[in-house]
Amino acid sequence: MDLNWTQIVLALLVAVMTGFSKTGVPGAGIFGVALMASIFPAKQSVGMLLPMLITADIVAVSYYRRAAVWKYLIVLIPWVLAGIVIGFFVMDHIGNGQLSVMLGVLILALLLLHLVKDRLERKLNFPFTQTVYFQAAMGILAGFTTMVGNVAGAIMTIYLLSKGLQKQQFIGTGAWFFLAVNLIKVPFNAYLGLITVDTFVFAAWMAVPVLLGTWAGIKIVPRIPQSYFQTLILILTALGAVRLLFL
Repeated sequence: MDLNWTQIVLALLVAVMTGFSKTGVPGAGIFGVALMASIFPAKQSVGMLLPMLITADIVAVSYYRRAAVWKYLIVLIPWVLAGIVIGFFVMDHIGNGQLSVMLGVLILALLLLHLVKDRLERKLNFPFTQTVYFQAAMGILAGFTTMVGNVAGAIMTIYLLSKGLQKQQFIGTGAWFFLAVNLIKVPFNAYLGLITVDTFVFAAWMAVPVLLGTWAGIKIVPRIPQSYFQTLILILTALGAVRLLFL
């Protein structure tokens, strides 16, 4: 795999952001995905990024393993698996440009729903974010978006924020979810030709900056107040979604 200096520098930045998003501010992850898709074709970037994500997931699970709230993950399992299968079949029939725009629009729509959900639930007198239908929708979307673009972080951000989790619980629950899901995706990505020897070699070179990012996240998160933490991940998620629209 021949890369120019611009691609190398931007890839190193993505690696640091990937690590930081897993142990620090999750919203940084989608921005890294968008940047990666601007360096390489959107589909190719999915396979290149996946081993980097798994490396960061392992660190996040190791550090935050006791903070996970398992009841919020278990209910998602069948729906996430369904979403992954749907994404697997869609992935082979969609272009790079279509993929980026679709993901950007979807994420922005869900962010808008999150911002108005309290007012909407009061108006309808119906807590729809606590229903099995909401869980099913979030699970399918998380599985689908993680398969086609590694951007399920945005979906899980909205889902976990709806549960009112604290910082450590938020990161720990997400860490276990993404480690499991990303490992499940490996054979699917390999079958589609998105993971190759070259992508693993690329990920190996990126391992050190990924670990640097995870270290930075662990050190910085305790310094961020809970209210700022929630606002920051929403802002970064929105910026990443907008970036996907204009790749």
